[in-house]
Amino acid sequence: MAHQLYTVNRIVYYFLIMMGAIGALSVLGFQLDKLVIIGSALGIGIGLGLQSIVNNFVSGIIILLEKSIKVGDFIELESGLMGEVQEIKLRSTLIRTADNVDILIPSSEFISGHLINWTMEENIRRFRIPLGVAYGSNKTLVRDCVLKAAASVSYTLNDEKHKPVVWMSGFGDSSLNFMLGVWVEPAAVKRPTQVTSDYLWAIDDALREAGIEIPFPQRDLHLRSSAISFTHDTDTKPPASN
Repeated sequence: MAHQLYTVNRIVYYFLIMMGAIGALSVLGFQLDKLVIIGSALGIGIGLGLQSIVNNFVSGIIILLEKSIKVGDFIELESGLMGEVQEIKLRSTLIRTADNVDILIPSSEFISGHLINWTMEENIRRFRIPLGVAYGSNKTLVRDCVLKAAASVSYTLNDEKHKPVVWMSGFGDSSLNFMLGVWVEPAAVKRPTQVTSDYLWAIDDALREAGIEIPFPQRDLHLRSSAISFTHDTDTKPPASN
């Protein structure tokens, strides 16, 4: 409902600006037929060099009507930029990053590029936290330690539909690889870097407490003996030079 009111207010705002501009021109003595001529001239200008402005303008209208993003959503652009939507304008959209940096994004980027809306319909999300332990570690103990670590983080969800889970994801060069899948509360969804850090911190503490090693990158070097013998003939003399 709030988003619908925001959309209506924006459309009415720009409509009133347009009508006010037309009214002001009429007061100044411009006639409608002359405005048509001016509009035709503007059309030529648009065709020559204002495509980007018009593209952003139309994209802003589409965003407002389509409701693909709204104020308060946490979004991620194709470039990797992440932030919370603060204001939606016709030409651009204002987002605020986790570092409290305000960035204006042209509206056309939301239409032409890939966009991830982390809070479009649901406001809870599952994070996947990768980790690795040394070969030979007790896998059951690893799973129990990781689940214990997840439970120690305050915003972890653990109801019937949103339970933490640990998967074994593969055999690495130096480690057995696991993945923690954990659902977090809505307030934490907008802090992905902090969320990842908190879980990694808790997992490291739990594994250290259990004596489970987190390995350094390493390589095994295998040397094989050869059946070919190499001899050095000390009696061999180099050929005499002419």
